[in-house]
Amino acid sequence: MNRTAKHPKTLLVVVTEAALEKALVRDARERGAQGWTVAEVHGASLEGVREGAWEADRTVELKFICNAEVADAIAGHVLATYARHYAVALYFAEVQVLRPERY
Repeated sequence: MNRTAKHPKTLLVVVTEAALEKALVRDARERGAQGWTVAEVHGASLEGVREGAWEADRTVELKFICNAEVADAIAGHVLATYARHYAVALYFAEVQVLRPERY
């Protein structure tokens, strides 16, 4: 068995208001995400600067590595459910992973 065999997956990154973190994790799990990473971030976009200086100004970045179908389902749900009322940025990247059963 080749321990360094690479397997293709999709990385979905969602940058949004921290208030959505728990709901987005729940929604992603319901759509097949097996794991995720969350980090608090700050930056600027068309909506303005988000420095995270107070609770309602906090921003998180959620990363999901999964099959393309799962990433598409999560992204579609986020757009349909949250993007109209919250600052949301989404992007995809093709990645290669080891230990594909973890994703």
